[in-house]
Amino acid sequence: MTKFEYWAMPHKDEKVMPFFEQHKSLFRNPKKLADVVASLNADSEYAAIFVPGGHGALIGLPESQDVAAALQWAIKNDRFVISLCHGPAAFLALRHGDNPLNGYSICAFPDAADKQTPEIGYMPGHLNWYFGEELKKMGMNIINDDITGRVHKDRKLLTGDSPFSANALGKLAAQEMLAAYAG
Repeated sequence: MTKFEYWAMPHKDEKVMPFFEQHKSLFRNPKKLADVVASLNADSEYAAIFVPGGHGALIGLPESQDVAAALQWAIKNDRFVISLCHGPAAFLALRHGDNPLNGYSICAFPDAADKQTPEIGYMPGHLNWYFGEELKKMGMNIINDDITGRVHKDRKLLTGDSPFSANALGKLAAQEMLAAYAG
């Protein structure tokens, strides 16, 4: 089941809520990524891959062959890849073999901020590794060192630094995808 933060749901939005209601059954029974990856081809109708953030993105996504295959498909087929906060940790799934994101620049949650989270009581302890350091080893450039809500576009890779960037990233993604696919 897809999880939503209903407290943040735009309940009065006349476009979002009907869409949500229309697709609620799909959200309750999402496809497995392995099944989606197995069905991908150049004609697949997906416009983008979105990797949400949060510390959960550090667990499993960086090692997932299905995540790697989905990202490779998107990049090879000129689709958008959109992520924010800790979501870019999923790009580590591409570290084995040719990395199609080598040389790309992104915004992401700063390692320096993760190193401080135990001190402010957000995390119970320090992380064993930091995804920004690992992305840099893969040839990626993280352009922010703080959390300001910044977003960034590098070709069809759209990223944001934190939850504070969610609104701006959504607007950037909508703008870029409309420009690419409308008409």
